[in-house]
Amino acid sequence: MYVAGPGDVANTYRYWREGRDDPSQVSLTYSGQLFDVSRELDAETLVVAFHPCRAKVRDGRFRILHRAPPFARSRSAALYHLGQLWSAASIIVRALGFRADVVVHSGGTSLWFMMRLLPPLRIAVVPVLTCVLWRKNEAAPGRAQRLIRRLDRAFWSRSAVATLSMSADISTQVTVAAGGDPAPILEFLPTYRADTFSSDPPPPRVKTPFRVLFAGRIERNKGVFELLEIASRLDAAHRSEIEFDLCGTGSAFQELAARVESSGLSGRFRLHGHCERGVMRQMFRDCHVVIAPTTTDFIEGFNQVVVEGVLAGRPVITSSVCPAIEYVRAAVVEVPPDDIDAYQNAVLELFSNAALYAGKRTACASLQRQFYDPAHGFAATLRKALEPVINRCAAAEGNHTCAGTAYRSDT
Repeated sequence: MYVAGPGDVANTYRYWREGRDDPSQVSLTYSGQLFDVSRELDAETLVVAFHPCRAKVRDGRFRILHRAPPFARSRSAALYHLGQLWSAASIIVRALGFRADVVVHSGGTSLWFMMRLLPPLRIAVVPVLTCVLWRKNEAAPGRAQRLIRRLDRAFWSRSAVATLSMSADISTQVTVAAGGDPAPILEFLPTYRADTFSSDPPPPRVKTPFRVLFAGRIERNKGVFELLEIASRLDAAHRSEIEFDLCGTGSAFQELAARVESSGLSGRFRLHGHCERGVMRQMFRDCHVVIAPTTTDFIEGFNQVVVEGVLAGRPVITSSVCPAIEYVRAAVVEVPPDDIDAYQNAVLELFSNAALYAGKRTACASLQRQFYDPAHGFAATLRKALEPVINRCAAAEGNHTCAGTAYRSDT
C-alpha cells in the first residue's frame, strides 16, 4: 500500500501505463517510480492519494483511490488535528482491509505514532519524508506539538523498517525525533531524465531584460510577496531592465495577481499559472537566474526548483531554508532567510557582476550528474528499504506470516 500526498496519482498512472512520464512534472514522479518497483515485484498495489478530486482506478494488480482529508486547510488547530487523526485511522483500516505486507507512507497524516499499530499486525511501515518535520528556525514547540513528538518518538526509533529522507536536514530531524536512535535512514534525490535539460542553450546573451524565474506554489510563505516588493523597489529606482516570471498556482494567486495589477507592474512581473513540462523548459531557457525565496514560515523539505535551475545551467538565489542548497551550493548565491534587501542585492549583483555570474554558471555543470543517476533516486532507495519485507515474505513461502499475499521467489 502506498500512501501518497496531494498529487494527481491517477493521472500519473495513466501516463505510466502508456510508458510516458507525467508531463505536469519536470522530475520523475515518485508515484511513477513506485509503480515501477511494484511491477518488478509483481505486487498487488493499493495507492491512496489525498487529492481533492475523488477518483478510483482498478487496473490489473493496481488500485488507486483519491480521497481528500477533512479539515486539511482549517485554521482551527483542533479541527486540523482531528482531520489528521481521521486520515491516520483511515490508512490503518485500508491497510488491514487490503491485507498489506507493507505501507509506504508519503503523506496524508502527521500523526506518525498512529502507524505504530501496524507492525504488531505484521504490516511493515516505510515512511517517506519530502518535508522537514518542523520548521528549521522555529521557536519552542507548543504543548500539542510537544505531546505529538513524545508519542512519535517510539515510531521513529522502533516501528519504521527504514525512513526514506529527501535531504540531510530531514535526516537530522528524524534522528532528533527518535531520541538519537532512529531506524535506518536512507536518503534519496529527485531524479530527472538526462535529456530534460541537456539540450538547453546557455542563458540569453543579451542581459536586458534580465529575467528572474520563480517556480512553485504561489503561497505567502513561498516568498512571492517579497518578490513583488523587490520588483516595486526596482521600479522605483528606475531599474526596468530586471523582470520577473512566476510559474505556479496556489491559494495566494488571486491576491498576488490583484496586487500586481494595482501596482502597474504586470508588464515586468508576470504570473503564468501552472505550466506543463514543455512550457517550464522554455521558461528555464528564457531566464537568467532562478530564485527560491521560501520563508522560515514554510516547512521546506528540499525545493526541487533549486536543482532544476542548476540543471538548466542558471545560477540560483536562495537561503538555507531550502535544504537543496547543500547539494548545489557552488552554483547558488546564498542569502539570509527572510532578508528582502539581501535577495534584491543578489539579483543586482548577478546582473552587474559578469565574473560572479559566469562562475556560478560554470559550477552548474559539475553538480548535475547526481540528479541524473537513478542509483540515487527514489525507486532504488525504496528497493533497499523493502528488502527486509521481501525477505520475510519470501521466507514465509505461502504461510500466513505476512499480512497479505506472500512474496514468492518464483515471481
